[in-house]
Amino acid sequence: MSISPSNRLTRRGFTLAALAGVSMTAACGNGVGNSNAAKIDARVDATLNEMYALYPNTVTLSQKATGLLVMPLVTEAGFWFGGAFGRGALRVNGVTVDYYSTTKASAGLQIGAQQYAHVLFFMTDAALADFRRSSGWAAGGDLEYVIRDVGDSLATDTTILRTPVLAAVFGRAGLRVGATLEGTKYTRIIP
Repeated sequence: MSISPSNRLTRRGFTLAALAGVSMTAACGNGVGNSNAAKIDARVDATLNEMYALYPNTVTLSQKATGLLVMPLVTEAGFWFGGAFGRGALRVNGVTVDYYSTTKASAGLQIGAQQYAHVLFFMTDAALADFRRSSGWAAGGDLEYVIRDVGDSLATDTTILRTPVLAAVFGRAGLRVGATLEGTKYTRIIP
């Protein structure tokens, strides 16, 4: 059976179109040309404005910090086993330099869900450098919190300012009681 030139062109055209379609589909998930970074940055700006309005001592902290990791919305849920997820940005001198996701897993008696925001203040160059160099930085029990469970702010005295990493955790509808970031892991992402 012989193939006519018109059939050959049709098959060739079909093959090229299929390859182009596969290439376009593969390119859709690479983050190029999407607005995810702009959405994260807008949420970061809104979160910082809210934090500064609710807790004025954080303005001084942010001015003295070498960098801020802002997680505008973290969703945490659990039914015996729990987890949390959120995305945010690392800002140095007021400019976004990287994007991060946060995850947390927990086990034990727990039922429910909550959403909250948090900001990590890197108070030393070494603490910021350690965070940026790590492939997955985990928050430990040594974090100092700048907002208390009773709803007021801690003073930004010299003792607090010497702590390498400070944390502010606050809820979308007020303060999150029992705020802790222990066990939370941060990983750099391309939004």
